[in-house]
Amino acid sequence: MARMHGKRFRNLVQTYNAAEAFDTAQAVSLVKKNANAKFDETIEAHIRLGVDPKKSEQNVRGTVLLPHGTGRAVRVVAFAKGDKAKEAEAAGADFVGEQDLIDKIKGGFADFDVAVATPDMMGPVGSQLGRILAQKMPNPKAGTVSPNIGAAVRDIKAGKVEYRLDKASIVHTIVGKASFGEEQLAENVATLLDAIIRAKPAASKGTYLRSITLTSTMGPGVKVDPNKVRTTQA
Repeated sequence: MARMHGKRFRNLVQTYNAAEAFDTAQAVSLVKKNANAKFDETIEAHIRLGVDPKKSEQNVRGTVLLPHGTGRAVRVVAFAKGDKAKEAEAAGADFVGEQDLIDKIKGGFADFDVAVATPDMMGPVGSQLGRILAQKMPNPKAGTVSPNIGAAVRDIKAGKVEYRLDKASIVHTIVGKASFGEEQLAENVATLLDAIIRAKPAASKGTYLRSITLTSTMGPGVKVDPNKVRTTQA
C-alpha cells in the first residue's frame, strides 16, 4: 500500500526536483530548508551500497566520530566494576554497574540509548541480556566493548555513531540536527562517507556507493550524486 503524505510534505517536494541528484552542499541546503517542523529535526543519511549483505565477507559495519557531533543527548549505560566503573562514571556514563545493572535491565529498565562494557563483563552481560539488549548489545566492532571504557563513553557522548548494513544493503544513520550550520552538516556527511568508503570490503565488486539520500525527520529525501561526493580526503 502506497504511503500517503500530508499537504505540508507534498508542498515541500514541489520546491525542488526530487528526481535530481545534487552535490552534498546543495543537498544539505535543501534538507535544512525543508526541515521546518516545530522542533529541531534530526538529519539522516541513507546510503545504498553495492555489496551483498548475505555474505559475511561483504558486511559493512563500524563507527565514526562526527566532527560536530549528532546534536542529540545520548544516554549511556556502562557495565564495569572497580576502577573501570569509576572511569566510566568520570567520563559521563549515565548508569554504571555490574550485576546490579544487569538485574535492573532484566527488570525492565530501558531508559538508555547505548550500552558499553569492559571485556571482563561480557560473559554475564551476554548470557543474561543477549535477547533483551539485542542491537544495543555491546560489540567490539562498534567500539562499545573496550578496556578503555572511559574513552568509549566520551566518544559516544561527543558524537560517535555506528553504521551498519541492513538486509537491503542500506546504511541508515544520523548526521546531525536541522539547527546545525550547513558546513557542519556537510562535514559530518563527508566524515561518515569517508568511514564507509574505507570500510569497503575487498570482495565488493562494481559500484560501491549506489545511492545517497539525505532527509530530515519530517521532510522529503534529497538525493546526493555519488559522483559528486566530496569527502574529507578530497
